[in-house]
Amino acid sequence: MTALRETVATACRVLAREGLVSGILGHVSARTDDDELLIRCRGPQERGLRRSDPDEVWRVSTDARPVDLPDGFALPKEVHIHTALMRRRPEVGAVVHAHPPAALLYGLAGERVRPVIGAYNIPALRLALGGVPVYPRSVLISRPELGEELAEAMGSRDVCVMRGHGIAVTGETVEQAVVRAINLDVLLDLTVKLVALGVTPDAVPPTDLAELPDLGSAFNDQLVWRSLVAEVEAEDRVGLVS
Repeated sequence: MTALRETVATACRVLAREGLVSGILGHVSARTDDDELLIRCRGPQERGLRRSDPDEVWRVSTDARPVDLPDGFALPKEVHIHTALMRRRPEVGAVVHAHPPAALLYGLAGERVRPVIGAYNIPALRLALGGVPVYPRSVLISRPELGEELAEAMGSRDVCVMRGHGIAVTGETVEQAVVRAINLDVLLDLTVKLVALGVTPDAVPPTDLAELPDLGSAFNDQLVWRSLVAEVEAEDRVGLVS
């Protein structure tokens, strides 16, 4: 469990470096078994997600009760995003909640993603092909019933835009959920910029789609994750983040 705590903390640092979260807002969780998960909490020495530490990652039950939370620490107020998704979907091993600016603009503009990019970012294309659901309420997911509402809006999809708020993203692993969140951000940012330019490109044609293979999780998730972590660690070594 020590290694998984480290992964959750590293995920928070990666998301901050990539601009999907800022300050103290946003959180990452990882399932440990059917009844519990680890989640990034806030403590008395809170320094923001970019400086997340494994000692800020603690256990919580899937009905949102703290298991081993030390004095002075608090669960995220929106822990119900994580617990609702994990209760409803046993295949979910990790959840990311973040606040990328592109998601805010996308949700408020009422736009819909379109499959207009190809080899530039194949995972983002596949997100567009599957569609990105939108949870329409601009509320803090601070109660179990709101978590259930979000999970219902998300359905079986791995990504969801929360209007006027942010995103919820799932994965089988923390690494997959983080990389998927970053790919979603690429897709939403592209969509917002195309709308601002007044451009509506044609969708990628079926003949081109057939030439775009699924390179698998080892490439799409693990290799990307390693490169993201390497960038974070390089910044930490030279003292860009203290």
